[in-house]
Amino acid sequence: MANKNLNAAKTAKKDEFYTQLTDIERELQHYWPHFRDKVVLCNCDDPYESNFFKYFALRFNQLGLKKLICTCYNGSPVQGNELQLDFGDEDRQPRKPAYKVEITEVKDLNGDGAVDLGDVRILLQNDKNILSELKTGDFRDPECIELLKQADIVVTNPPFSLFREYVGQLIEYGKKFLIVGNQGAIIYKEIFPHVIENRIWLGYGFKGGAAHFVSPYEDIATATDHKEGMIRVSGVHWFTNLDIPKRNEEIDLVCKYSPEEYPQYDNYNAINVNKTQDIPCNYAGLMGVPITFLDKYNPNQFEIIWQASGNTRASAPTEVLKKVGYTIHPEDRGGCGVVKGKRQYSRILIRNKHPQTR
Repeated sequence: MANKNLNAAKTAKKDEFYTQLTDIERELQHYWPHFRDKVVLCNCDDPYESNFFKYFALRFNQLGLKKLICTCYNGSPVQGNELQLDFGDEDRQPRKPAYKVEITEVKDLNGDGAVDLGDVRILLQNDKNILSELKTGDFRDPECIELLKQADIVVTNPPFSLFREYVGQLIEYGKKFLIVGNQGAIIYKEIFPHVIENRIWLGYGFKGGAAHFVSPYEDIATATDHKEGMIRVSGVHWFTNLDIPKRNEEIDLVCKYSPEEYPQYDNYNAINVNKTQDIPCNYAGLMGVPITFLDKYNPNQFEIIWQASGNTRASAPTEVLKKVGYTIHPEDRGGCGVVKGKRQYSRILIRNKHPQTR
């Protein structure tokens, strides 16, 4: 039900889901060394409503940030809910403009012995920090691209409906990033080549592979595991190109290959593996493993060849199709692996770089 509502929201372009501070804290604890003396950009975040802004503002000094930039777009449904901004309008009528906040200094200005959002509110009136309007606040707008050029690391939860375009922009400008996305985005034809080339990988992830996001849209609240004002979305993950310890951890392989337990695909020169934990330690050929394998992927242990999914036939280069021995099967629906005439779920085609020989 949650994914059905998520897809409906994407269709209606109502896919603004705001990440909880606890989820941000749980993931970001693994990346602290990357942020010292860096400019961080949160370019899909209302600066005073977003928990990404709150996280980095409150830890500005701990992380040793050089600058924090946050932007929101014109007409954001939650913009201005916590902080009413004054841009000098004569009529004083409430409005929701696109704007940015640039933080370069965070001090305990209210004298309570701690740096909190009260200090940040005061800091917005300080000449060292900037609050200003933007034309649209859209990450694709030229003035927002100029902010992107300044940034060292981008951290945010971009609209899922624009994920392809958003990642493409980050790659184009050579930015480091940590962003939230749907796990299914891995097999997008615009995303998967970056996975193969080790330009993007998965972070530590959400607890249980699902998350509750704050949502301003009442019509997509879920009936199951419901929390007021929130939507539960399964299959979400953190996407990054920042090096983290888990990326160098090898999967402990204990299973042995046998033709009975690992059948060959009808349409690929590869065997089917239903669970990552069941990858055989002594098989040197191609294997089709679940997409969830990427959560454990170590590029020193495995090589990713391509994917076996519904868009393989349309997206894979001809030489790759030959390499994996793909032949059209009436049940593969565009390239999914088929075992004994039965179509399988989407798979990642991999090879063990160091199979056991005994």
